[in-house]
Amino acid sequence: MKGSPIKPSERIIMLDVIRGFALFGILLVNMPAFHSPNFINQLYSVDVPYEGLDAVVYAFLQLFVQVKFFTIFSFLFGVGFYLFMKRAEAKGLRMKSLFFRRASILLIIGLLHLIFLWFGDILHLYAVGGFLLVAFYNRMPKTLIKWAFSLLAIYLVLLSMTFFIPVDMMDELGLGNADDVLPTYIYMYESAPYLEWLSYRIKVEVIPILINIPFTLIPVFAFFLFGLYAGKKGIFEGSAYAPFIKKVQIVTGTLSIPFVICLFLLLQGLWDVGVYKSAATDLFKNLSGFSLCFFYMATLTRLLQVDAWKKRLSWLQFVGRMALTNYLAQTVICFTLFNIFNLYNHVSLSLGTAIAIVIFIAQAAWSKAWFNSFQFGPMEWLWRTFTYGHISPLRRQSKAS
Repeated sequence: MKGSPIKPSERIIMLDVIRGFALFGILLVNMPAFHSPNFINQLYSVDVPYEGLDAVVYAFLQLFVQVKFFTIFSFLFGVGFYLFMKRAEAKGLRMKSLFFRRASILLIIGLLHLIFLWFGDILHLYAVGGFLLVAFYNRMPKTLIKWAFSLLAIYLVLLSMTFFIPVDMMDELGLGNADDVLPTYIYMYESAPYLEWLSYRIKVEVIPILINIPFTLIPVFAFFLFGLYAGKKGIFEGSAYAPFIKKVQIVTGTLSIPFVICLFLLLQGLWDVGVYKSAATDLFKNLSGFSLCFFYMATLTRLLQVDAWKKRLSWLQFVGRMALTNYLAQTVICFTLFNIFNLYNHVSLSLGTAIAIVIFIAQAAWSKAWFNSFQFGPMEWLWRTFTYGHISPLRRQSKAS
């Protein structure tokens, strides 16, 4: 029996809206790395001195955007995995082999993206996590929650290990001085020919990122499990869980307040933890990211249950429906803009953020126009074609209203 991708009528619009919202946050987070040497600055824990509007934008991104949106995307991957498996199972398909093929294609796309365009790819990580997620499909919801919280606890403990290193050993464990590598890194992005730039990136960015997969996968997989739990419970498929969603919103919103305050104090230098500043900042950035992730999703879900807000936010669904296409398009647009047009390292944080907003608005308009004539995004259509092994109609039979 041949499989087929889900029809537009089978989609859960709420998930598409949340996915579109998450894609905007991801672009805001990624933009500084597109136009500036953020990779080296983060690797060497360099405190970049921002002033004026840039300082305000930096604080906003750190407090309310960083870590808050890849977690939403990871959660939605878990929900999407469950819906994919359930629908394949209902059609009598070999759901595991079908998903393995789907994840393998995603891995190829992600590796191509990572190697040839940009170090910040998340798709290869999702594909690797997807292979592991299959083993949890038939597990009980309570088991999924236990695993998810346990993985987050392990991740936070690993992040906190730096605090147990004596102060006099911290300098010895440092990677060195960023000033020694920064000029070469900037040159490669500003002036080097593509093949030279690619060779340099493979050594400096790609290989370390691939080696670090076991660590970076921990929080991603935890949120896969949270999403799988939500899918199994049908949290987004009816109004029965409205009280639960409200409770999640209140609890995670309340939890976020002290985490955000602590992060703010660290960023502003009002809480002096000495050589442990970078480690403390990472810890509270992740704590606030985990809690605000659920707060954002719960808030959006509740807003979408109100007709007026559902209408205001409905445009995000088109961005979310072709999230893979838009995610990759963001890289292509930014790579062209900053590298080919020689703007790399010449764009301020606030200007870069403004550019991100313009790009996303353009993507939203393009996505809506695209779905007037087509059923799937272009990359989504290719992904489905290779997954199911046959070509599905791309063009709509009649234009959407």
